[in-house]
Amino acid sequence: MQTRLVSLVTILLVAVAQSVATVLFHTVTANRILTPSILGFDALYVLSQTALVFVFGVSSTGLEGIPKIVAQSVLMVGFATLLYGWLFSGRRANLHLMLLVGVVLGIAFQSIASFLQRMLTPSEFDVLSARLFGSISKADPAYLPIAGAIVLGILIYVWSRRRSYDVLALGRDVSVGLGLKYRREVVVNLVLVAVLVSISATMVGPMTFYGFLVATLAYQFAPGDRHAEVLPLAIGIGLVTLLAATFVLRHLFSAAGLVTVIIEFVGGALFLIVLLRKGLR
Repeated sequence: MQTRLVSLVTILLVAVAQSVATVLFHTVTANRILTPSILGFDALYVLSQTALVFVFGVSSTGLEGIPKIVAQSVLMVGFATLLYGWLFSGRRANLHLMLLVGVVLGIAFQSIASFLQRMLTPSEFDVLSARLFGSISKADPAYLPIAGAIVLGILIYVWSRRRSYDVLALGRDVSVGLGLKYRREVVVNLVLVAVLVSISATMVGPMTFYGFLVATLAYQFAPGDRHAEVLPLAIGIGLVTLLAATFVLRHLFSAAGLVTVIIEFVGGALFLIVLLRKGLR
């Protein structure tokens, strides 16, 4: 019962974090094809895990715990805050420039991680692969209260600003014309996205297309485009998706660890379908 309760709470936190982060990211960028991973969050997580194994070797498994989890989250959020603050502080503040810089940094992080992985021994690479493999069952129970408090606080804040997000989704010119502080809203929401993505990645590992899958389904089934309608539906779809995948794989195939693999496969396929349809149009 304790193990299943931990898995249930982890699924709930991941569903909320990924769905809210993706919807906010789509609102800020005015593009429903992009995902938060384009800013290099997943690549930074992979690099930090690779560097840890590269420096400490197999003994790095003894470094698990709250300090390591908090350090990873602070690293990812600090990187995002510095990036956004730097790119939006000058006169040439541009969202597209920020996305381009994020893509370049993500490629750089992935290249460095791949280089370090080639220098690992087989046993060290095996330890690293286990860490990079997203799994619901690998969440640390001691971290759940901290993650739950942060996610709940962000969810309350986002819900209180849901009408402002409706205005933000109309674009920069309209938002400024209606009195919204566009630059401040963009930076604050991107930092919130970074916090949510870092919490999800720290708990279960990187999940590139899960948020995209949930958000896309929410856009299709929501009666309108208001965030008061999209956000609850996205959270509900995300929770049902993870619960259903976990139930089926655990009770039918005895392979609960493959949940994230299946979801990423379905999310990636949906991403290609949406991309091709928009390209054909």
